[in-house]
Amino acid sequence: MISTSAPDLNELAGLRSLAERSHAVITRHQDPGGAYPAAPTFSAYRGYAWLRDGSFTAEGISRYGDVVSAGRFHDWVHGALCRRRAQVDALRASDAPSNEAMLPTRFTFDGSDGSDPWWDFQTDGYGLWLWSVVAHADRHGLSLDRWQAGIDVAVDYLVAFWDRPCYDWWEEHVEHRHVSTLGAIYGGLVAIAPYTSVPVLEVAERIRSLVDAEGTHDGHLTKWLGSSAVDGSLPSCIVPFRLVAPGSSVAGTTLAAVVRDLDVDGGVHRFTADVFYGGGQWILLSALLGWNLAAAGDTVGAWRHLRWIADQVNDDGDLPEQVDHHLLHPDSRSEWIARWGSVASPLLWSHGMYLILADELGITAKDV
Repeated sequence: MISTSAPDLNELAGLRSLAERSHAVITRHQDPGGAYPAAPTFSAYRGYAWLRDGSFTAEGISRYGDVVSAGRFHDWVHGALCRRRAQVDALRASDAPSNEAMLPTRFTFDGSDGSDPWWDFQTDGYGLWLWSVVAHADRHGLSLDRWQAGIDVAVDYLVAFWDRPCYDWWEEHVEHRHVSTLGAIYGGLVAIAPYTSVPVLEVAERIRSLVDAEGTHDGHLTKWLGSSAVDGSLPSCIVPFRLVAPGSSVAGTTLAAVVRDLDVDGGVHRFTADVFYGGGQWILLSALLGWNLAAAGDTVGAWRHLRWIADQVNDDGDLPEQVDHHLLHPDSRSEWIARWGSVASPLLWSHGMYLILADELGITAKDV
């Protein structure tokens, strides 16, 4: 059983050691050009960087106090987006651009498209990056001028295509409009509003109204508009994106629904129908839920998730993408191992989210 009390000095030292290890894993694998690889040794992720993974990872690194590493990531995104200026302008001028013509969700380390097929049309990463770069700049007293041209590309892209169905965080269901995707876009547009002349708050209010009307069921947020299911990514709509006000009835009911349907002993599943590697528990989602609990004042719950994460460190000292202690669909695990090999480890996003939760609980070093 995971302890619910505050850590003693020996346990605290171990938790801080994992924060140091997480920072080291992330920065050791950061590409010289600034990209954070999703998972440096995993067959399907190797050689690619996602805006979603990287933006959360950069937030963890920024909170840890490493201004240089996080800044290099934002420089990389800025450069990749600046090279997409003409593409975004052409998309905005087109009557009905195809999904294949849209900006990608993942980039090679030089900012190019990948050469192999992927479920690429996902808009959440662009909102996530806006939120992440503003949070980093605000935290460390930096000017956004350094990244303004890339910011302008992301803003124009999101304002034009925020309401278009696309793949979700898990690269599934391109036919739906996903609440977590809308939350990330909302959070990014609200964060960047003071730094752009584009009327992004008008779009943000349309997102909020749409989710209020079609993205709730029985008082909680749903996986996509018109659904009744929950998803492990939904707490992000509360903290950090604030599509739903922390402390509100919808926030409380959403967190309770995620705990009820997806949380087992501190580890959080993506969704109940998840068959990817058998549907295990994801480190990053445990950290996301813990982050929300900490922000809501539930430090007992937050410590529970931090301890669960620390218990998942493998023999190499790394945090994987997911663990298989409580598989939802165990019969499907072998097909993914045959297809892609063992579960991704280390996953930099897992390490980045651990840094965020550790910082929320006040146990990370601030000087790097």
